[in-house]
Amino acid sequence: MASNRLGRINEEIQRELSDLLREMKDPRLHKTLLSITRVETTPDLRYAKVYVSLLDKEYTKEALAGLKSSAGYLRRELGRALQLRYTPELQWQADDSITHGAHILEILSKLDIPEDNEDEGTNSE
Repeated sequence: MASNRLGRINEEIQRELSDLLREMKDPRLHKTLLSITRVETTPDLRYAKVYVSLLDKEYTKEALAGLKSSAGYLRRELGRALQLRYTPELQWQADDSITHGAHILEILSKLDIPEDNEDEGTNSE
């Protein structure tokens, strides 16, 4: 039951942060497309790891620096929106899972695997 609650809190944090990031005026955050892929909150709700994916990887350090510098503002706004006893401290982490998944799909598409034809494999009696 607690993990279900934690999952809902993670989703709500992700949704609120996504909305807040659209309103941010920091130019470091608007150089490339930035999306929050997932949020992992500790069970005591003191810390939240926020995984961020960027479209252009060359701006990763710059965008993470912008996010870290605005963490206090984002935490305060998150606390106002969520009404939790503790507002988690935000820890920003670059997430390359989308890039990794695209790379795997690219490798799979280059493989020369013949397509299975269902009619060929059946035995007629």
